[in-house]
Amino acid sequence: MKTYVARRLMGLLFVWLAIATIVFALLRFVPGDPATILLGSEATPQQLEELRVQLGLTRSIAAQFTEWMTHVIQGDLGSSLLSKRPVMDEMLERLPRSLELACLATLVSVLIAIPSGVIAAVRRGTVWDQGLLSVALAGICIPSFVLALLLIFCFSVELRWFPLRGYHPRSDGFLLWLWYLTLPALAYGFVQAAELARMTRSAMIEIVSLDFVRTARSKGLPERSVIYHHALRNALIPIVTLVGINLGVLLSSTVAIEYIFGIPGIGSLLVDAIRNRDYPIVQGVILGVATMYTLLNLIVDVSYTYLDPRIRYR
Repeated sequence: MKTYVARRLMGLLFVWLAIATIVFALLRFVPGDPATILLGSEATPQQLEELRVQLGLTRSIAAQFTEWMTHVIQGDLGSSLLSKRPVMDEMLERLPRSLELACLATLVSVLIAIPSGVIAAVRRGTVWDQGLLSVALAGICIPSFVLALLLIFCFSVELRWFPLRGYHPRSDGFLLWLWYLTLPALAYGFVQAAELARMTRSAMIEIVSLDFVRTARSKGLPERSVIYHHALRNALIPIVTLVGINLGVLLSSTVAIEYIFGIPGIGSLLVDAIRNRDYPIVQGVILGVATMYTLLNLIVDVSYTYLDPRIRYR
């Protein structure tokens, strides 16, 4: 296991290098000039050229990339062109908010999807199965930002149960923090729950037809024990895989929800940086998100050995 994890971490270095190279190159071909954005349209050509030289934008792309990678290897992602703050500080300030939203949305999706998928599989072909499948299909078809706007209209504008937008840290109180994140988590979690419920149903239908489930029933075990302790446990591998993928997707696609609900997270930081051509912020955020996504995949792969003792990595 240790050798497998070490090899995967070594492979992460090549992923970093590939992502860093692609992002760095694409940013240099995107129209727009950071110097013009920083100084404004009234700046003279001489002032613009002086700022470009100061920022190192007049050098070749290869020289800029080499210098940036040298600093990245040393743990320095550079400084923002606008705020002049270190990129790492900007990310660490925003990242916890996106993590809270992603984890809460994942929890919502699991609490909705797994019981729904199990019920649909156990009562296959019944009204329960058809109804849950219809709801899941609707969840897959509705974009998260559309669902977010509907939730705001219903629960914030009409019923006034939740705030329209904003964010409060947990230091202000757990209930206040949860009150502001409930609608964003529901908007994200319900969409993810739809796909997860279909996966749970498919995995459970395959498992409940196997011999060991019939054997457990023939021994007189309670149906709840057969379903949740025997069948569901053996169906967890594809479910855990999808949960890990969804969590990574949530971390990398929080832009729309954060803007709609006014949450100052990593997604809004990335959009602002792209709009202002703040190259160090964009490069740092994408590299950080890609790293977390890869590490999540590694954690999911390692968890297989605990879910199924027959699985061994060599």
